[in-house]
Amino acid sequence: MKRRDLLLGVPALAVAPWSLAAGWPSAKPIRYVVPFAPGGTTDVLARLLAPKLQAAVGQNFIVDNRAGAGGVLGADAVAKSPPDGYTILGGTISTQAINPALQAKMPYNAERDLVPITMIGSTPNVVIVPASSPYKTMQDLLEDARRKPGRLTHSSAGTGTSQHMSGELLKQLAKVFIVHIPYRGSGPAIQDVIGGQVTMGIDTLVVAAPHIKSGALRALAVTTAKRARGFESIPTIAESGVPGYDVASWQSVHAPAGTPADITQQLSAEFAKAMKLPDVQDRFAFLGLEAQPMTPAELGAFETRERAKWAKVVKDGGIKPE
Repeated sequence: MKRRDLLLGVPALAVAPWSLAAGWPSAKPIRYVVPFAPGGTTDVLARLLAPKLQAAVGQNFIVDNRAGAGGVLGADAVAKSPPDGYTILGGTISTQAINPALQAKMPYNAERDLVPITMIGSTPNVVIVPASSPYKTMQDLLEDARRKPGRLTHSSAGTGTSQHMSGELLKQLAKVFIVHIPYRGSGPAIQDVIGGQVTMGIDTLVVAAPHIKSGALRALAVTTAKRARGFESIPTIAESGVPGYDVASWQSVHAPAGTPADITQQLSAEFAKAMKLPDVQDRFAFLGLEAQPMTPAELGAFETRERAKWAKVVKDGGIKPE
């Protein structure tokens, strides 16, 4: 996979007052690492927010896609970067909670090697099929899966992603066997769902929404306990005969451990301001994403709870890396 960098140009001299006072940032770009391929949720949000951060901070942001191993490669690259405020990670439920539970040998420690900056927000995952699919409802698909164990397939953005684990939890609770097909990111996974190469896909609503609205994909159910804002016509998996099912895919931001607290706090504040901008809120609504800005301390506590939750799911299901 080739690196794809997006350099969003803002004159380096146009720094905000607090930047000058802190002596950061200087004339060095800030690298915003996305640990997945272009086109996925983390990538979409990074490219939406990076220009807003540039305008506030007065320094170039480079969106740097480092895909591989379900987000592990990109997260590890950030964990091993200098803690100087010039590298941040587009973290996810996968990099911060699922992979630590799923992978026996991680090259980084999500809690020790990465410090929290802020939560961006959460979105449901959604079960999708191509427009030509015979399945009109989630119940249709599950009934067929029970009749044909191991013959249906579902795509995900990669092993250890929330999409993968959404499928694993569905198999546990619905008592079905659907074969998981991991991809290197949401972009190629979505295209193969549209093309009918897999029976169904599970992806974030952020990524799937444009294709649902265009008619290329049919949404069968969302993974959260409640229906998604702006997509109220799509039922939940719990409503579709799988009681207790509830998964949200969340997006966060982190820096290498040792990054000065004043920098992480300043970045946290700037992310929160950016998420309040009308055009950002409109885009979030279109994508079905709920903004949930948090302080570094709040995010740290939240992620501790999430790691415990997913460790239990992995253990109870006997789930192994593929």
